Amino acid sequence: MSRASLEIADIFRDHGRAWRDANRGHVSLGQMKVMSAIERCRTAALGGHVARCENDGCGHTVIAYNSCRNRHCPKCQGAAARNWLADREAELLPVPYFHVVYTLPAPIADLAYHNKAVIYDILFRASAEATLTIAADKKRLGARVGITSVLHTWGSAMTHHPHVHMIVPGGGLSDDGERWIACRPEFFLPVRVLSRLFRRLVIEMLLAAHDAGKLAFFGAHAALNAADPFAALLAPLGRSEWVVYAKRPFGGPEAVLAYLSRYTHRVAISNRRLVAADASTVTFKYKDYRVDGPGRFKVMMLATGEFIRRFLSHVLPKGFHRIRHYGMLANGQRTDSLAKARELLAVPAPVAEPEPGQHESDTKQVHPHACPSCGSRMLVIEVFARGSEPSWRSAGGPRPTSVVSRIDTS
Repeated sequence: MSRASLEIADIFRDHGRAWRDANRGHVSLGQMKVMSAIERCRTAALGGHVARCENDGCGHTVIAYNSCRNRHCPKCQGAAARNWLADREAELLPVPYFHVVYTLPAPIADLAYHNKAVIYDILFRASAEATLTIAADKKRLGARVGITSVLHTWGSAMTHHPHVHMIVPGGGLSDDGERWIACRPEFFLPVRVLSRLFRRLVIEMLLAAHDAGKLAFFGAHAALNAADPFAALLAPLGRSEWVVYAKRPFGGPEAVLAYLSRYTHRVAISNRRLVAADASTVTFKYKDYRVDGPGRFKVMMLATGEFIRRFLSHVLPKGFHRIRHYGMLANGQRTDSLAKARELLAVPAPVAEPEPGQHESDTKQVHPHACPSCGSRMLVIEVFARGSEPSWRSAGGPRPTSVVSRIDTS
């Protein structure tokens, strides 16, 4: 199979059952639910609706199947990202924003595979604490900054590579909340200092989690269930250099939003990176970050089973939040902190957009997208249940001229 429309769903539908049978006992319930959701996404299995242009002279009609809305589905992240970004747009300040990345070293990343909730949480907490602590240091910035942190667990080839991307405004509130303290131009905080504190915090938190019995190890790592071998594994890591880097500030608030739109709701691999799939292999595009220039863009072929395994290795635990806010952007204080920051920066508060009105006489359900043929409204003329096809088509009506495949209607 080699076509522009190749999707993860096609690979799961063609090979998922055989892969699950071959790996019975090694596939978690969460991973099976993700496979099922992706396989059924935007098919008749989830139901949908029929919409027709209200312009009688056009009559353009589409069938739209419901989305699975699973956060690991490559097709279901667009609407979630747009809604999230709309909320964040009102929170942006007219200051430089920096991009900071914290990465777990490979030996700890290996342990995280069977301890995702605990170790990913440690990654979040340690990176946030390191950033907030160094930023608050009077010798550095001396301010309470805000952090939006996004977890990614993959490298470009879908290998296990847990790291967090932080977006941080270049400044923060003073201790008394009466001054805005800006960082130096083009410089946020010293990454070497951040790295050393991050390293210490992660190791301390791992040892505390192990002492509390929150970590479990199996197979080749089973010996780490004992305290001494676990401490021995961490000892050399306390002397090695850990990867933390800060990128130059973005061009402005619009650039921050453009960046966030690429990162916040990304999954391990998007459908557009798929090149081909056959009975035994999957080929996809990836980026080799060890190479500079155009040569970093490469193509990789994996056995289908290995491709599926890599994709599912990035399924997050149920209820685990992969986007978190800290400091002046923490949920409990974000509104007050941003209001104070705008006051100190002499920036007016954003004006909320009014909700579009609706005539009382207009009781028809309107499709979220305008007619692609003439621009008129599309009205929903039928809603059909899960597992059924629309009667509009089965009754012999004209087949749709197009199928809306990116509408989340579930």
